[in-house]
Amino acid sequence: MHSVELLPDPATERAVRDAWRRLADAGLPSQAGHRHPTNRPHLTLASADGLPPEVRARLLRLLAEALPVPLRLDGLVRFSGRVHVLAWAVRRDDALLRLHEAVWRTLREAPESGRANPLLDPARWVPHITLGRGREASWDGPADGVLSPSAGPSAGVPAGAWTSARSYDSVTRTVERLVP
Repeated sequence: MHSVELLPDPATERAVRDAWRRLADAGLPSQAGHRHPTNRPHLTLASADGLPPEVRARLLRLLAEALPVPLRLDGLVRFSGRVHVLAWAVRRDDALLRLHEAVWRTLREAPESGRANPLLDPARWVPHITLGRGREASWDGPADGVLSPSAGPSAGVPAGAWTSARSYDSVTRTVERLVP
C-alpha cells in the first residue's frame, strides 16, 4: 500500500513528539517506541495499492496548490479493533476537507492505483495523529493527564499548518516527498 500523508510544521511536530515521550515515560504505549526512520507525526489522507507516475504527478500538482493548510488539534480519540490506537483528533476544517476529498478522488478515479483503503473514504475518515498503538495496548483512564500540561488544544498546542506531504510505501517501508 502507498499512502498519501500530510506533515505538520516544526512546532506542531515537536508538540506531538513531546506527547509521544510523555506517554512512553509514563509506561504507556507510544509512537516514541517506533524507531523506524520513517516514523514521524503525520495525517493520512488516502492510500491505494500503488501510485503510478501519472497519479503521482496529479497529486504533486494538487498538493503544491493546496498547501499549506491550517492544522488544529482537537482533543483525544481512541480506536479499538484488531489494533488499539490513542490519537489526537484533527479538526475537520473546510480547507482540510476539500484537500482530503481531492486526494481521495484522484486515487479512486485512477484504476491503475488499485484498491483504495475504505476507512479513508471521505464519508468515514476520522482525521487524527497517532500517539500510541498496539494489539494489546491500553490507556486506562484519561490519557489527558499524561499529555498535560502542554498537550491539549486549550493548553498550548500550537495552531499550526500542514506544510508538506509525502507518500509512504508499506512494502518497502520507504517514503517519498510529494511537496517540499
